[in-house]
Amino acid sequence: MLKTVGLGLQDYEKVITENAFYVDKTHFINEWWQSKDDITLITRPRRFGKTLMLSTVEKFFSERQGNNEELFDGLNISQDTEMMKECGKWPVLFVSFAAIKMGNYKDALIQFNQVFTDLKVSLSFLEKSLTADERELWTEINYKMDAAVCSKCLNSFSAWLSRYYGKKVIILIDEYDTPMQEAFVDGYWDEISGFMRNMFNATLKTNPNIQKALLTGITRVSRESLFSDLNNINIVTISSDQYADSFGFTENEVFSALDDYGYGSEKEKVKEWYDGFKFGNIEDIYNPWSIISFLKKGKYEPYWANTSSNSLVSKLVREGDVEIKKSFEELLNDGVIKTKIDEQLVFGEMSGNKNAIWSLLFSAGYLKPVSIEGEGSMAVYSLKLTNHEVKDSFSLLVERWFENAGENYSYFVKALLEGNIDDMTDTLSEICESMISTFDGSGKAAPENFYHGLVIGLLVELRDRYEIKSNRESGLGRYDVMLRPKDKKDNAVIIEFKSKRRSDNGRTLDELCDIALKQIEDKKYETELLAAGYNKEKIIKLAFAFEGKELLIKRR
Repeated sequence: MLKTVGLGLQDYEKVITENAFYVDKTHFINEWWQSKDDITLITRPRRFGKTLMLSTVEKFFSERQGNNEELFDGLNISQDTEMMKECGKWPVLFVSFAAIKMGNYKDALIQFNQVFTDLKVSLSFLEKSLTADERELWTEINYKMDAAVCSKCLNSFSAWLSRYYGKKVIILIDEYDTPMQEAFVDGYWDEISGFMRNMFNATLKTNPNIQKALLTGITRVSRESLFSDLNNINIVTISSDQYADSFGFTENEVFSALDDYGYGSEKEKVKEWYDGFKFGNIEDIYNPWSIISFLKKGKYEPYWANTSSNSLVSKLVREGDVEIKKSFEELLNDGVIKTKIDEQLVFGEMSGNKNAIWSLLFSAGYLKPVSIEGEGSMAVYSLKLTNHEVKDSFSLLVERWFENAGENYSYFVKALLEGNIDDMTDTLSEICESMISTFDGSGKAAPENFYHGLVIGLLVELRDRYEIKSNRESGLGRYDVMLRPKDKKDNAVIIEFKSKRRSDNGRTLDELCDIALKQIEDKKYETELLAAGYNKEKIIKLAFAFEGKELLIKRR
């Protein structure tokens, strides 16, 4: 009998007791335990089973569980008689920072207080074993405790648990980096990193009561930012061979499930949509959330896109400079970009750092390596979007950029394709007025960044009807943007942008538009379209000239 496919199940005990669909990854428990690493940090993209794995580890080792061996009966780990001797024999602390997504430092601390106070409630059996001084500290741990008390909670809990059971403690921390990603997006990175550095120092370095600790997250935050005092941490990224097949589904696991659930004929399309991840030396890794969603619904959808706001990724690309946006355009056009990769992220240095941004997208699973030239820190990666689902996820992300523009954006696109200068100018001026600053992280509201963001928006908005190209050679030069309709009955559009600069010697926007239109003619930018069989009368040539938020559009 087939097991029920359940979405969002992250509690291992619930998965087993409710006979839900489960791919056996329990071999990880033995591999991790035998590694002898005191502290392990594993990074994987979101929705790759990290929370379920930590729950699995907790249910296996926890002395408080009671039915440990029963939960693992018949699974891989149950065949390891030596490992099963450790089953249900250790005190375990399991905490998740997944909910700490606040807009400011004060509210983030309140959330930490909530997390640790809730953990305290689950440990209420310890209170009777505490000394008078410890009970005083126990009382201080509440929703209103200060940062100093909060940062030492895990240290205190592990000390009390260790004494109660007469054994050292296993500490499990899920989504360790979520608070820091949110802090970077909302502008309180320095404050939160100081607090978390103190917390991890108290929990993982100056804590004699740890047997082993396991942390999971999406990004590898630099040792200098967070783990500067830790010398005993083993960091396992998506490039590491260790635990490569423990998170995510292998192709054999996916194809077996497709056969079991009646989707055997869909293997090739499922691979196109959801394959492409590579961890260490293991290729063809699939996102578990997407595969389970497909098994349940039988539809091809960007399931991954709907599980998170992607606020960090959106901020970095939207506010990135022109070169970052051009590279993003290339990726959306199924192209390849070349960059160095540093999996050790320094959030404080992320803005405007091209290598750091692509490193984040690589670590988070949005980009996959096509080839690697060189080794070590000198290696240059050729990267492209991981799969069809990721491309759709990015398209959804871009669409959200223009949500605040309301109907103006749709009106602008319609006017652009019709060559209606008046409507185009009116709607784009309003969009520019309200949104220009959101496309530039420098604080200067540079028009170039806004207009390249606009091009990316067009790329997504018109992807079913048009091929959008930018900065490509045609005729005797390079046009800024070209819209090639898939149906040659529709208008084609060539756009040349001009930004007023100090070197323009007092030229007006009107004069800059004339220069741009003349450039389109002189450089014969329409050559590519004419050679492809497009009607010359259906080619709209536009000049956009701008100075700050002031805009003029002319047509030839």
